[in-house]
Amino acid sequence: MLNPVLTRRDLLKTAGAAVVATASPVRATTTRPEIPLGVDNFSVRAFGWKAPQLIDYSASIGADVLLMSDLDVYESHEDGYLADLRKRAGDLGLRLQAGSFSICPSSKHFTTKFGSAEEHLRLIIRIAKAIGSPVARCVLGSAEDRKREGGIAAHIKATVAVCKAARPFAMDSGVKIAIENHAGDMTAHELAGLIEEAGRDYVGATMDCGNATWALEDPLRNLEILGPYALTTGMRDSMVWETPEGAIVQWTAIGDGCVDFKTYVERFAALCPGVPFVLEIISGFQHPFPFRNAEFIAPYANAPKEEFERFAALAKKGRPIEARKRPVGQDKKLADQAYQKEQLERSMRYCRETLCLGLKR
Repeated sequence: MLNPVLTRRDLLKTAGAAVVATASPVRATTTRPEIPLGVDNFSVRAFGWKAPQLIDYSASIGADVLLMSDLDVYESHEDGYLADLRKRAGDLGLRLQAGSFSICPSSKHFTTKFGSAEEHLRLIIRIAKAIGSPVARCVLGSAEDRKREGGIAAHIKATVAVCKAARPFAMDSGVKIAIENHAGDMTAHELAGLIEEAGRDYVGATMDCGNATWALEDPLRNLEILGPYALTTGMRDSMVWETPEGAIVQWTAIGDGCVDFKTYVERFAALCPGVPFVLEIISGFQHPFPFRNAEFIAPYANAPKEEFERFAALAKKGRPIEARKRPVGQDKKLADQAYQKEQLERSMRYCRETLCLGLKR
Protein backbone atom coordinates (compact mmCIF):
# COMPACT_ATOMS: atom_id res chain seq x y z
CA MET A 1 0.00 0.00 0.00
CA LEU A 2 1.26 3.50 -0.81
CA ASN A 3 2.21 5.96 1.91
CA PRO A 4 -0.45 8.51 3.03
CA VAL A 5 -0.99 11.28 0.50
CA LEU A 6 0.37 14.70 1.35
CA THR A 7 -2.05 17.57 0.83
CA ARG A 8 -0.84 20.95 -0.38
CA ARG A 9 -1.37 22.45 3.08
CA ASP A 10 0.56 19.61 4.73
CA LEU A 11 3.36 19.95 2.20
CA LEU A 12 3.82 23.67 2.83
CA LYS A 13 3.68 23.06 6.57
CA THR A 14 6.17 20.20 6.33
CA ALA A 15 8.64 22.31 4.36
CA GLY A 16 9.06 24.70 7.26
CA ALA A 17 9.06 22.06 9.97
CA ALA A 18 11.64 19.61 11.22
CA VAL A 19 12.20 16.68 8.91
CA VAL A 20 12.78 13.06 9.65
CA ALA A 21 16.16 11.49 9.19
CA THR A 22 16.75 9.09 6.34
CA ALA A 23 16.79 5.38 7.03
CA SER A 24 19.91 3.91 8.55
CA PRO A 25 22.42 2.79 5.92
CA VAL A 26 22.33 -0.87 5.02
CA ARG A 27 25.84 -2.22 4.59
CA ALA A 28 26.66 -5.41 2.78
CA THR A 29 28.11 -8.13 4.97
CA THR A 30 29.12 -10.43 2.14
CA THR A 31 31.03 -10.02 -1.08
CA ARG A 32 29.15 -7.71 -3.41
CA PRO A 33 28.47 -8.88 -6.97
CA GLU A 34 30.27 -6.98 -9.70
CA ILE A 35 28.31 -4.09 -11.21
CA PRO A 36 28.91 -3.09 -14.85
CA LEU A 37 29.91 0.55 -15.27
CA GLY A 38 28.50 2.44 -18.22
CA VAL A 39 28.38 5.77 -20.04
CA ASP A 40 25.41 7.67 -21.46
CA ASN A 41 26.45 9.61 -24.57
CA PHE A 42 24.68 12.71 -23.21
CA SER A 43 27.60 13.06 -20.79
CA VAL A 44 29.78 14.19 -23.70
CA ARG A 45 27.11 15.82 -25.86
CA ALA A 46 29.28 18.85 -26.70
CA PHE A 47 31.46 16.70 -28.98
CA GLY A 48 28.57 15.83 -31.29
CA TRP A 49 30.04 12.36 -31.83
CA LYS A 50 28.27 9.73 -33.87
CA ALA A 51 27.94 6.11 -32.77
CA PRO A 52 31.36 4.84 -33.99
CA GLN A 53 33.21 7.62 -32.19
CA LEU A 54 31.12 7.10 -29.04
CA ILE A 55 31.92 3.40 -29.09
CA ASP A 56 35.65 3.99 -29.47
CA TYR A 57 35.73 6.65 -26.75
CA SER A 58 33.67 4.64 -24.25
CA ALA A 59 35.90 1.61 -24.74
CA SER A 60 39.01 3.80 -24.32
CA ILE A 61 37.92 4.91 -20.83
CA GLY A 62 37.09 1.36 -19.75
CA ALA A 63 33.29 1.41 -19.87
CA ASP A 64 31.43 -1.89 -19.89
CA VAL A 65 28.24 -0.42 -21.36
CA LEU A 66 27.40 2.48 -23.68
CA LEU A 67 23.84 3.79 -23.61
CA MET A 68 23.22 5.82 -26.77
CA SER A 69 20.20 7.72 -25.51
CA ASP A 70 19.17 9.47 -28.74
CA LEU A 71 18.60 8.33 -32.29
CA ASP A 72 20.59 11.12 -33.91
CA VAL A 73 23.89 9.41 -33.07
CA TYR A 74 23.23 6.90 -35.86
CA GLU A 75 24.34 7.76 -39.38
CA SER A 76 21.81 5.24 -40.63
CA HIS A 77 18.99 3.15 -39.19
CA GLU A 78 19.60 0.36 -41.71
CA ASP A 79 20.20 -3.13 -40.34
CA GLY A 80 23.64 -3.51 -41.94
CA TYR A 81 24.97 -0.32 -40.37
CA LEU A 82 23.52 -1.27 -36.98
CA ALA A 83 25.02 -4.76 -37.19
CA ASP A 84 28.43 -3.20 -37.86
CA LEU A 85 28.08 -1.08 -34.72
CA ARG A 86 27.24 -4.15 -32.70
CA LYS A 87 30.33 -5.94 -33.97
CA ARG A 88 32.56 -2.89 -33.44
CA ALA A 89 31.42 -2.65 -29.83
CA GLY A 90 31.71 -6.37 -29.24
CA ASP A 91 35.28 -6.42 -30.53
CA LEU A 92 36.10 -3.74 -27.94
CA GLY A 93 34.39 -5.54 -25.06
CA LEU A 94 31.53 -3.03 -24.93
CA ARG A 95 27.80 -3.73 -24.60
CA LEU A 96 25.42 -1.33 -26.31
CA GLN A 97 22.07 0.01 -25.17
CA ALA A 98 19.63 2.01 -27.29
CA GLY A 99 17.37 4.90 -26.41
CA SER A 100 15.47 7.96 -27.51
CA PHE A 101 13.25 10.67 -26.02
CA SER A 102 9.51 11.16 -25.43
CA ILE A 103 7.01 8.48 -26.49
CA CYS A 104 4.09 10.26 -24.79
CA PRO A 105 1.87 11.85 -27.47
CA SER A 106 0.36 14.31 -24.96
CA SER A 107 3.70 15.52 -23.59
CA LYS A 108 5.07 18.97 -24.31
CA HIS A 109 8.27 17.23 -25.45
CA PHE A 110 6.81 14.79 -27.97
CA THR A 111 7.59 15.43 -31.64
CA THR A 112 6.60 13.62 -34.81
CA LYS A 113 10.19 13.52 -36.08
CA PHE A 114 10.09 9.73 -35.96
CA GLY A 115 6.39 9.35 -36.73
CA SER A 116 3.61 8.67 -34.25
CA ALA A 117 4.40 7.74 -30.66
CA GLU A 118 3.96 4.05 -31.42
CA GLU A 119 6.09 4.30 -34.57
CA HIS A 120 8.80 6.05 -32.58
CA LEU A 121 8.77 3.37 -29.90
CA ARG A 122 8.85 0.57 -32.46
CA LEU A 123 11.86 2.22 -34.12
CA ILE A 124 13.73 2.36 -30.81
CA ILE A 125 12.94 -1.30 -30.20
CA ARG A 126 14.05 -2.30 -33.72
CA ILE A 127 17.35 -0.44 -33.32
CA ALA A 128 17.84 -1.95 -29.87
CA LYS A 129 17.45 -5.47 -31.22
CA ALA A 130 19.83 -4.77 -34.11
CA ILE A 131 22.65 -3.49 -31.89
CA GLY A 132 22.13 -6.17 -29.23
CA SER A 133 20.54 -3.92 -26.64
CA PRO A 134 18.19 -5.64 -24.18
CA VAL A 135 16.46 -2.33 -23.50
CA ALA A 136 14.78 0.52 -25.36
CA ARG A 137 15.20 3.59 -23.17
CA CYS A 138 12.59 6.35 -23.53
CA VAL A 139 10.88 9.05 -21.48
CA LEU A 140 7.48 10.54 -20.85
CA GLY A 141 8.47 14.22 -20.68
CA SER A 142 9.44 16.64 -17.91
CA ALA A 143 8.08 18.45 -14.86
CA GLU A 144 6.32 20.85 -17.24
CA ASP A 145 3.88 18.05 -18.04
CA ARG A 146 2.73 17.99 -14.42
CA LYS A 147 1.24 21.47 -15.00
CA ARG A 148 -0.58 20.60 -18.21
CA GLU A 149 -4.23 19.64 -18.57
CA GLY A 150 -5.04 16.47 -16.66
CA GLY A 151 -1.80 16.61 -14.70
CA ILE A 152 0.80 13.89 -14.86
CA ALA A 153 -1.86 11.17 -14.53
CA ALA A 154 -3.21 11.98 -18.01
CA HIS A 155 0.25 11.67 -19.56
CA ILE A 156 0.94 8.43 -17.72
CA LYS A 157 -2.28 7.03 -19.16
CA ALA A 158 -1.25 8.09 -22.67
CA THR A 159 2.21 6.52 -22.27
CA VAL A 160 0.74 3.25 -21.01
CA ALA A 161 -1.48 3.11 -24.11
CA VAL A 162 1.55 3.55 -26.41
CA CYS A 163 3.45 0.81 -24.59
CA LYS A 164 0.52 -1.60 -24.80
CA ALA A 165 0.16 -0.95 -28.52
CA ALA A 166 3.84 -1.84 -29.00
CA ARG A 167 3.77 -4.85 -26.67
CA PRO A 168 3.60 -7.60 -29.34
CA PHE A 169 6.54 -6.06 -31.21
CA ALA A 170 8.58 -5.69 -28.02
CA MET A 171 7.84 -9.26 -26.94
CA ASP A 172 8.76 -10.67 -30.35
CA SER A 173 11.98 -8.62 -30.36
CA GLY A 174 13.06 -9.69 -26.87
CA VAL A 175 13.61 -6.02 -25.96
CA LYS A 176 12.15 -4.40 -22.85
CA ILE A 177 10.89 -0.81 -22.80
CA ALA A 178 12.85 1.12 -20.15
CA ILE A 179 11.02 4.33 -19.19
CA GLU A 180 13.03 6.96 -17.35
CA ASN A 181 11.99 9.14 -14.44
CA HIS A 182 12.97 12.21 -16.45
CA ALA A 183 13.49 15.85 -15.43
CA GLY A 184 10.89 15.73 -12.67
CA ASP A 185 8.10 14.27 -14.78
CA MET A 186 7.28 11.30 -12.52
CA THR A 187 8.03 10.39 -8.95
CA ALA A 188 9.26 6.87 -8.25
CA HIS A 189 5.78 5.80 -7.12
CA GLU A 190 4.24 7.17 -10.31
CA LEU A 191 6.73 5.44 -12.60
CA ALA A 192 6.32 2.19 -10.69
CA GLY A 193 2.55 2.52 -11.17
CA LEU A 194 2.99 3.13 -14.91
CA ILE A 195 5.12 0.01 -15.24
CA GLU A 196 2.63 -2.13 -13.32
CA GLU A 197 -0.25 -0.84 -15.45
CA ALA A 198 1.59 -1.44 -18.73
CA GLY A 199 3.00 -4.82 -17.66
CA ARG A 200 6.30 -5.78 -16.04
CA ASP A 201 6.84 -8.56 -18.55
CA TYR A 202 8.01 -6.02 -21.15
CA VAL A 203 8.28 -2.62 -19.38
CA GLY A 204 10.72 -1.49 -16.69
CA ALA A 205 12.59 1.59 -15.53
CA THR A 206 15.58 3.61 -16.57
CA MET A 207 16.30 4.66 -12.99
CA ASP A 208 17.87 8.13 -12.84
CA CYS A 209 19.10 9.18 -9.41
CA GLY A 210 19.79 12.76 -10.50
CA ASN A 211 16.27 13.21 -11.81
CA ALA A 212 14.97 11.92 -8.48
CA THR A 213 16.03 15.21 -6.87
CA TRP A 214 14.11 17.12 -9.57
CA ALA A 215 10.99 15.24 -8.46
CA LEU A 216 11.61 16.33 -4.84
CA GLU A 217 12.90 12.89 -3.84
CA ASP A 218 15.92 11.53 -2.01
CA PRO A 219 17.84 9.33 -4.50
CA LEU A 220 18.25 6.62 -1.86
CA ARG A 221 14.50 6.40 -1.35
CA ASN A 222 13.94 6.56 -5.12
CA LEU A 223 16.24 3.53 -5.38
CA GLU A 224 14.23 1.55 -2.85
CA ILE A 225 11.04 2.08 -4.88
CA LEU A 226 12.36 1.83 -8.45
CA GLY A 227 15.27 -0.56 -7.92
CA PRO A 228 13.16 -3.71 -8.40
CA TYR A 229 11.92 -2.28 -11.73
CA ALA A 230 15.29 -1.05 -13.03
CA LEU A 231 16.53 -2.30 -16.40
CA THR A 232 19.17 0.37 -16.91
CA THR A 233 20.15 3.64 -15.23
CA GLY A 234 21.27 7.25 -15.49
CA MET A 235 23.63 8.21 -12.64
CA ARG A 236 25.03 11.50 -11.38
CA ASP A 237 25.50 13.14 -8.00
CA SER A 238 23.43 16.04 -6.67
CA MET A 239 24.22 18.82 -4.24
CA VAL A 240 20.99 19.95 -2.61
CA TRP A 241 20.76 22.83 -0.16
CA GLU A 242 18.10 24.86 1.60
CA THR A 243 17.02 28.36 0.60
CA PRO A 244 14.36 30.66 2.08
CA GLU A 245 12.06 29.68 -0.81
CA GLY A 246 12.77 25.93 -0.66
CA ALA A 247 15.90 24.31 -2.08
CA ILE A 248 18.40 24.43 -4.92
CA VAL A 249 19.72 21.39 -6.76
CA GLN A 250 22.99 21.36 -8.66
CA TRP A 251 23.96 18.14 -10.39
CA THR A 252 27.62 17.20 -10.07
CA ALA A 253 30.22 14.58 -10.86
CA ILE A 254 29.91 11.46 -8.72
CA GLY A 255 31.43 12.18 -5.30
CA ASP A 256 30.98 15.96 -5.45
CA GLY A 257 27.40 16.09 -4.16
CA CYS A 258 25.61 15.10 -0.97
CA VAL A 259 24.26 11.68 -2.03
CA ASP A 260 25.72 8.83 0.04
CA PHE A 261 26.87 6.73 -2.90
CA LYS A 262 28.62 4.10 -0.78
CA THR A 263 25.29 3.22 0.77
CA TYR A 264 23.55 3.68 -2.59
CA VAL A 265 25.81 1.18 -4.35
CA GLU A 266 25.37 -1.47 -1.67
CA ARG A 267 21.59 -1.21 -1.96
CA PHE A 268 21.85 -1.04 -5.75
CA ALA A 269 23.74 -4.34 -5.80
CA ALA A 270 21.01 -5.98 -3.73
CA LEU A 271 18.03 -4.50 -5.56
CA CYS A 272 19.30 -4.37 -9.16
CA PRO A 273 21.33 -7.51 -9.92
CA GLY A 274 22.92 -7.36 -13.36
CA VAL A 275 21.79 -3.79 -14.03
CA PRO A 276 24.57 -1.44 -15.24
CA PHE A 277 25.49 1.73 -13.38
CA VAL A 278 25.39 4.13 -16.34
CA LEU A 279 26.92 7.58 -15.85
CA GLU A 280 24.94 10.48 -17.28
CA ILE A 281 26.92 13.39 -15.91
CA ILE A 282 25.23 16.76 -16.35
CA SER A 283 27.09 19.23 -14.16
CA GLY A 284 27.56 22.90 -13.56
CA PHE A 285 24.15 24.61 -13.36
CA GLN A 286 21.66 25.24 -10.58
CA HIS A 287 17.91 24.60 -10.53
CA PRO A 288 15.71 26.23 -7.85
CA PHE A 289 12.78 24.36 -6.30
CA PRO A 290 10.70 26.95 -4.40
CA PHE A 291 8.51 24.38 -2.70
CA ARG A 292 7.28 26.92 -0.14
CA ASN A 293 5.40 28.56 -3.00
CA ALA A 294 1.84 27.19 -3.23
CA GLU A 295 1.68 27.56 -7.01
CA PHE A 296 4.96 25.70 -7.52
CA ILE A 297 4.08 22.82 -5.24
CA ALA A 298 0.52 22.30 -6.44
CA PRO A 299 1.44 19.71 -9.14
CA TYR A 300 3.10 17.62 -6.41
CA ALA A 301 0.14 17.74 -4.02
CA ASN A 302 -0.46 13.98 -4.30
CA ALA A 303 3.12 13.02 -3.44
CA PRO A 304 3.43 10.81 -0.36
CA LYS A 305 4.42 12.94 2.64
CA GLU A 306 7.33 10.73 3.65
CA GLU A 307 9.03 11.10 0.26
CA PHE A 308 9.08 14.86 0.49
CA GLU A 309 10.35 14.72 4.06
CA ARG A 310 13.33 12.71 2.88
CA PHE A 311 14.10 15.27 0.17
CA ALA A 312 13.91 18.06 2.76
CA ALA A 313 16.28 16.09 5.00
CA LEU A 314 18.73 15.73 2.11
CA ALA A 315 18.65 19.50 1.57
CA LYS A 316 19.66 19.98 5.20
CA LYS A 317 22.78 17.89 4.56
CA GLY A 318 23.91 19.85 1.52
CA ARG A 319 25.78 23.11 1.21
CA PRO A 320 25.79 25.88 -1.40
CA ILE A 321 28.31 25.47 -4.21
CA GLU A 322 29.10 27.71 -7.13
CA ALA A 323 27.73 27.12 -10.57
CA ARG A 324 30.21 26.59 -13.36
CA LYS A 325 31.61 29.74 -14.96
CA ARG A 326 33.30 29.52 -18.34
CA PRO A 327 36.61 31.42 -18.39
CA VAL A 328 36.31 34.76 -20.15
CA GLY A 329 37.44 34.63 -23.76
CA GLN A 330 37.39 30.82 -23.97
CA ASP A 331 35.65 29.23 -26.96
CA LYS A 332 32.30 27.91 -25.72
CA LYS A 333 32.34 24.62 -27.62
CA LEU A 334 35.90 23.76 -26.67
CA ALA A 335 35.29 24.77 -23.07
CA ASP A 336 32.14 22.64 -22.87
CA GLN A 337 33.93 19.67 -24.39
CA ALA A 338 36.81 19.89 -21.93
CA TYR A 339 34.46 20.34 -18.97
CA GLN A 340 32.16 17.46 -19.86
CA LYS A 341 35.05 15.11 -20.54
CA GLU A 342 36.72 15.98 -17.22
CA GLN A 343 33.48 15.55 -15.25
CA LEU A 344 32.74 12.16 -16.82
CA GLU A 345 36.24 10.74 -16.55
CA ARG A 346 36.61 11.91 -12.95
CA SER A 347 33.30 10.23 -12.16
CA MET A 348 34.53 7.05 -13.82
CA ARG A 349 37.66 7.07 -11.64
CA TYR A 350 35.62 7.66 -8.49
CA CYS A 351 33.26 4.83 -9.37
CA ARG A 352 36.14 2.42 -9.94
CA GLU A 353 38.46 3.43 -7.12
CA THR A 354 36.03 4.42 -4.37
CA LEU A 355 32.82 2.56 -5.19
CA CYS A 356 34.52 -0.51 -6.74
CA LEU A 357 32.27 -0.52 -9.80
CA GLY A 358 33.01 -1.89 -13.25
CA LEU A 359 34.09 -5.20 -14.71
CA LYS A 360 37.41 -3.92 -16.09
CA ARG A 361 39.08 -2.66 -12.94
